[in-house]
Amino acid sequence: MDSETIQDVFRAVGLVRIRKMFGGHGVYHGEVMFALESEGELYLKVDGETVDRFRHLGSRPFAYTGRDGRTMTMSYWLMPESALDDPDEAAVLARFALEAAWRAKAAGTKKAAATKKRGKSSPRQKAEQSG
Repeated sequence: MDSETIQDVFRAVGLVRIRKMFGGHGVYHGEVMFALESEGELYLKVDGETVDRFRHLGSRPFAYTGRDGRTMTMSYWLMPESALDDPDEAAVLARFALEAAWRAKAAGTKKAAATKKRGKSSPRQKAEQSG
């Protein structure tokens, strides 16, 4: 799926930015990645609040084989085929994905602040301190 097609699917949510990654594309709105494209399929960000909606639609999680041969799944679920042809359905699902991405970002920010407050260093900070 090319960038123009991805832009068209998500037109209702406003300006999206598309970045190449891992042989596919990451789809961003502002600073959050809310969708990814891999092998021609679009996957939307889910969390505990939204995953059941996608499960109910017959969706499935994005999965890949890790270096150790194990199957790994991510918190992105396949966008139903019907949404690719229905801008209104695509907009609703994209908004669910954006909300999940914003919640994940907020949780990560809170976790980082708590770690900093406790005086613990993140792996990145440790690497910077030793180098």
